[in-house]
Amino acid sequence: MRGAAFGLAAAAIWASWSAVTRLAVTTSLDPWDIVALRFGVAGLLLAPIVVRRGLALDRLGWPGLAGIIAGNGAPYALVAAEGLHFAPAYDGGALNPGCMPLFVALIAATVLREPFAKAQKLGLVLILTGALTMIGWHTAAAGTNWNTSRAFGDALFLLASFLTAVFTVLTRQAKLDPIHAAALLSTGSMVVWLPIYLAASPTHLAHIPIVDLVIQALFQGILVTIVSLVLYVRSVAILGASGGAAFGALVPALTAFIAIPLVGERPSDMGWLSIIVISTGVYLASGGPLPAARGFAVGDYMGRMLKPRHRGRRRGTSSSG
Repeated sequence: MRGAAFGLAAAAIWASWSAVTRLAVTTSLDPWDIVALRFGVAGLLLAPIVVRRGLALDRLGWPGLAGIIAGNGAPYALVAAEGLHFAPAYDGGALNPGCMPLFVALIAATVLREPFAKAQKLGLVLILTGALTMIGWHTAAAGTNWNTSRAFGDALFLLASFLTAVFTVLTRQAKLDPIHAAALLSTGSMVVWLPIYLAASPTHLAHIPIVDLVIQALFQGILVTIVSLVLYVRSVAILGASGGAAFGALVPALTAFIAIPLVGERPSDMGWLSIIVISTGVYLASGGPLPAARGFAVGDYMGRMLKPRHRGRRRGTSSSG
């Protein structure tokens, strides 16, 4: 129950990010502000870890370090937040975290030559089907009034998902623990992004209501970047890699539910169907427990990233693992 509670809390934070950021970028803040607040706060808090443990260049090299900063740091956050400026939150919740296992699997197959298991193949097909349905349906429904801005936002979500997949594979290959990885990407983003942001708009934050600034700084810099990571690590430690990663399947649907009261965005019937299909695919691709099947799990990338020697077979998991 503790492991499930930690996993559910982490998924809820991930899901709320799309809705809260969508509200922010359509009201008082823009994507540049979001990135500055997120990594300005997290970078300051996590910088002592980088000072103490170093840049991990012996395992990453400069290209690898740049890759994890781009994959889940300022470039990723800017792309995802820009997407939320153009497209609804439930699109972001479904296409960004939802398609990440698909990109991880493709990278693993092409670069690392790792095969697909049957359950994983089915999950990846469902993710692709759901994503194409979501994008194609609202394009077809628009008819001659094709919404180019929403299509652009969806494309940005897919790019953000690919960046996260790159981060996942690089971190797993380097066998970095999550806190060190979070410190590297947050501090690196702060060092690179804040000078650019302050040079481009040095007084912009001064014109934003202080309440909005405080809420976004706490939410983006602490809750999303640090707290959700700790919760996820605890969930994986208790439930195993596959059990913890399977909670990612809740993110698309939770995002849609949170966005309804927060920003007034409700998916269409076809949108809900796409979300269900993607969520099912994420569950299968992440190695969620099945009645009589166990296959290679994309979630093992995250699990082995968190605990490289841990295979997700501890007591307390379901009987199917």
